[in-house]
Amino acid sequence: MALDTHFDKSLSRQAMQAELLDAETELQLAYAWRDQRDEAALHRLITAYMRLAISMASKFKRYGAPMNDLIQEAGLGLMKAADKFDPDRGVRFSTYAVWWIKASIQDYVMRNWSMVRTGSTSSQKSLFFNLRRVQAQVEREAMADGVELDRHQLHQMVASELGVPIHDVEMMEGRLGGSDFSLNATQSADEDGREWIDLLEDDTAQSSQIVEQDQDLGTLRGWLVSAMDGLSERERFIVRERKLAEAPRTLESLGRELGLSKERVRQVEAAAFGKMRKSLEAQSSEVHHFLA
Repeated sequence: MALDTHFDKSLSRQAMQAELLDAETELQLAYAWRDQRDEAALHRLITAYMRLAISMASKFKRYGAPMNDLIQEAGLGLMKAADKFDPDRGVRFSTYAVWWIKASIQDYVMRNWSMVRTGSTSSQKSLFFNLRRVQAQVEREAMADGVELDRHQLHQMVASELGVPIHDVEMMEGRLGGSDFSLNATQSADEDGREWIDLLEDDTAQSSQIVEQDQDLGTLRGWLVSAMDGLSERERFIVRERKLAEAPRTLESLGRELGLSKERVRQVEAAAFGKMRKSLEAQSSEVHHFLA
């Protein structure tokens, strides 16, 4: 932690010592990077506005992310801004970069705030970063008017204030109100207590299911063997090479080997499948009749 703090202060000092760009110089650097891919111009532009990235990163420290990581994400957002900036639009680079820096930091915070994905839509992002503030504001205004809000009314007013669906408000409040726990934690203080993972349903196949599956596969295999036995040698060869081989062969290659046209091989294959289908249907109907 001490090393991280030292790194933060060192980087901040370097950023504060960087040059301040006037509008004309900033424009020249932006053109040099966009039109000539001048890396020296890009480096100068990024360095000049790194203080802006660090300032914005510091506003997200309350979410518990390491400052080093926040600054790194802010720097990535700054570089994306420089890469996409169009100097012909007449907007200052700093104004344009703010959006990219903020978006990069917010995405990082939401990815790492919890092991469970918190959300990725615009309404979910708005709720993640503004829910507590807007809730407190709504509750203060209600108290000032002498109004007592129940939870549903509070959710409705927050949803209206932020312009998001009420179910997103309810979902985000639940996510922010909880925390991550290990599935290997015990359910009680007793060391011999069951772990939470013991309550999860085992989704692997049970012994009875495995036996049934093996029996079904054996039955199907027997039906296929019987159906193949009803084919001529040439038909069996084409079916094996076309459907059962690890690398299925083309109609053209089989035709060359058998001395047949491509169309003729296709006709033989279709006839073979027709015979097999009738055989399988007959065997299946016999089983159903026996079980009925």
